[in-house]
Amino acid sequence: MDIRERIKERLGDKILDWKEPSARRIYFAINKANIFGVARLLFKELGLRFSTASGTDTPAGLEIVYHFMYDPAGEVYSIKTMLEDRKHPEIDSITPVFSGAEWIEREIWEMLGINFKNHPNLKRLLLAEDWPQGDFPLRNEHES
Repeated sequence: MDIRERIKERLGDKILDWKEPSARRIYFAINKANIFGVARLLFKELGLRFSTASGTDTPAGLEIVYHFMYDPAGEVYSIKTMLEDRKHPEIDSITPVFSGAEWIEREIWEMLGINFKNHPNLKRLLLAEDWPQGDFPLRNEHES
Protein backbone atom coordinates (compact mmCIF):
# COMPACT_ATOMS: atom_id res chain seq x y z
CA MET A 1 0.00 0.00 0.00
CA ASP A 2 1.47 3.37 -0.98
CA ILE A 3 1.71 6.31 1.42
CA ARG A 4 -1.40 8.05 0.03
CA GLU A 5 -3.55 5.02 0.72
CA ARG A 6 -2.02 4.59 4.17
CA ILE A 7 -2.81 8.22 5.04
CA LYS A 8 -6.39 7.89 3.74
CA GLU A 9 -6.89 4.61 5.59
CA ARG A 10 -5.46 5.87 8.89
CA LEU A 11 -7.30 9.21 8.86
CA GLY A 12 -10.58 8.06 7.36
CA ASP A 13 -13.38 10.55 7.91
CA LYS A 14 -11.01 13.06 9.54
CA ILE A 15 -10.17 14.03 5.95
CA LEU A 16 -12.73 16.65 4.89
CA ASP A 17 -11.38 17.14 1.37
CA TRP A 18 -8.60 15.58 -0.75
CA LYS A 19 -7.06 17.10 -3.90
CA GLU A 20 -4.15 16.02 -6.09
CA PRO A 21 -3.42 18.88 -8.50
CA SER A 22 -0.29 17.05 -9.73
CA ALA A 23 1.39 13.68 -9.33
CA ARG A 24 3.48 14.75 -6.33
CA ARG A 25 1.37 17.52 -4.77
CA ILE A 26 -1.43 16.49 -2.42
CA TYR A 27 -3.70 18.75 -0.39
CA PHE A 28 -6.15 17.59 2.22
CA ALA A 29 -8.31 19.43 4.70
CA ILE A 30 -8.99 18.51 8.33
CA ASN A 31 -10.81 20.01 11.28
CA LYS A 32 -8.50 22.11 13.48
CA ALA A 33 -9.21 19.79 16.43
CA ASN A 34 -7.34 17.01 14.63
CA ILE A 35 -4.07 18.79 13.80
CA PHE A 36 -2.00 17.43 16.68
CA GLY A 37 -2.96 13.80 16.01
CA VAL A 38 -2.54 14.16 12.25
CA ALA A 39 0.91 15.74 12.65
CA ARG A 40 1.97 12.98 15.04
CA LEU A 41 0.72 10.28 12.66
CA LEU A 42 2.45 11.75 9.61
CA PHE A 43 5.74 12.41 11.38
CA LYS A 44 6.14 9.67 13.97
CA GLU A 45 4.28 6.77 12.38
CA LEU A 46 4.45 7.32 8.62
CA GLY A 47 7.85 9.02 8.38
CA LEU A 48 6.93 12.27 6.65
CA ARG A 49 9.14 15.28 7.31
CA PHE A 50 7.66 18.59 8.46
CA SER A 51 8.79 21.31 6.09
CA THR A 52 6.94 24.46 7.14
CA ALA A 53 3.51 25.97 7.68
CA SER A 54 1.86 29.02 6.22
CA GLY A 55 -1.03 31.16 7.37
CA THR A 56 -3.45 33.20 5.30
CA ASP A 57 -6.36 35.50 6.04
CA THR A 58 -9.20 34.41 3.74
CA PRO A 59 -12.85 35.47 3.48
CA ALA A 60 -13.82 32.22 5.27
CA GLY A 61 -11.40 32.69 8.17
CA LEU A 62 -7.75 32.24 9.04
CA GLU A 63 -6.28 29.24 7.24
CA ILE A 64 -3.14 27.36 8.23
CA VAL A 65 -1.50 24.98 5.78
CA TYR A 66 1.05 22.52 7.18
CA HIS A 67 3.51 21.20 4.59
CA PHE A 68 4.99 17.72 4.98
CA MET A 69 7.42 15.98 2.63
CA TYR A 70 7.47 12.30 1.82
CA ASP A 71 11.05 12.16 0.59
CA PRO A 72 11.15 8.58 -0.81
CA ALA A 73 8.55 9.57 -3.45
CA GLY A 74 9.33 13.30 -3.64
CA GLU A 75 5.77 14.13 -2.61
CA VAL A 76 4.45 17.15 -0.73
CA TYR A 77 1.40 16.72 1.51
CA SER A 78 -0.21 20.00 2.53
CA ILE A 79 -2.74 19.80 5.33
CA LYS A 80 -5.25 22.65 5.40
CA THR A 81 -7.24 23.72 8.42
CA MET A 82 -9.56 26.70 8.82
CA LEU A 83 -10.04 28.82 11.94
CA GLU A 84 -13.35 30.60 11.56
CA ASP A 85 -13.27 32.52 14.86
CA ARG A 86 -11.34 35.67 13.94
CA LYS A 87 -11.70 37.22 17.40
CA HIS A 88 -10.11 34.29 19.26
CA PRO A 89 -8.39 32.08 16.70
CA GLU A 90 -6.54 29.18 18.28
CA ILE A 91 -5.27 25.72 17.45
CA ASP A 92 -3.09 23.14 19.17
CA SER A 93 0.62 23.63 18.71
CA ILE A 94 2.44 20.86 16.86
CA THR A 95 5.74 21.87 18.49
CA PRO A 96 5.42 19.06 21.08
CA VAL A 97 5.53 16.59 18.15
CA PHE A 98 8.66 18.16 16.63
CA SER A 99 10.52 21.22 17.83
CA GLY A 100 11.09 22.42 14.26
CA ALA A 101 7.59 23.92 14.26
CA GLU A 102 8.39 26.39 17.06
CA TRP A 103 9.54 29.37 15.02
CA ILE A 104 6.95 29.11 12.23
CA GLU A 105 4.15 28.97 14.82
CA ARG A 106 5.64 32.03 16.50
CA GLU A 107 5.67 33.84 13.15
CA ILE A 108 2.05 32.91 12.38
CA TRP A 109 1.00 33.97 15.90
CA GLU A 110 2.76 37.30 15.53
CA MET A 111 1.63 38.10 11.99
CA LEU A 112 -1.95 36.72 12.06
CA GLY A 113 -2.80 36.58 15.77
CA ILE A 114 -3.44 32.83 15.92
CA ASN A 115 -2.86 31.40 19.39
CA PHE A 116 -1.05 28.05 19.43
CA LYS A 117 -2.16 26.19 22.56
CA ASN A 118 0.66 24.44 24.45
CA HIS A 119 3.39 26.25 22.52
CA PRO A 120 6.51 26.35 24.73
CA ASN A 121 7.69 29.85 23.84
CA LEU A 122 5.05 32.01 22.14
CA LYS A 123 6.74 35.40 21.96
CA ARG A 124 7.70 37.92 19.30
CA LEU A 125 10.10 36.82 16.64
CA LEU A 126 9.93 39.37 13.79
CA LEU A 127 8.14 42.54 14.84
CA ALA A 128 9.68 45.35 16.87
CA GLU A 129 8.94 45.30 20.60
CA ASP A 130 6.99 48.56 20.26
CA TRP A 131 4.68 47.15 17.55
CA PRO A 132 1.07 47.77 18.68
CA GLN A 133 -0.44 44.84 20.61
CA GLY A 134 -3.32 43.25 18.69
CA ASP A 135 -2.23 44.70 15.32
CA PHE A 136 -1.51 41.76 13.00
CA PRO A 137 0.21 42.79 9.76
CA LEU A 138 -1.03 39.89 7.62
CA ARG A 139 -4.71 40.26 8.49
CA ASN A 140 -7.01 41.62 5.77
CA GLU A 141 -10.31 43.36 6.21
CA HIS A 142 -13.07 41.48 4.36
CA GLU A 143 -16.63 42.64 3.86
CA SER A 144 -19.27 40.12 4.81
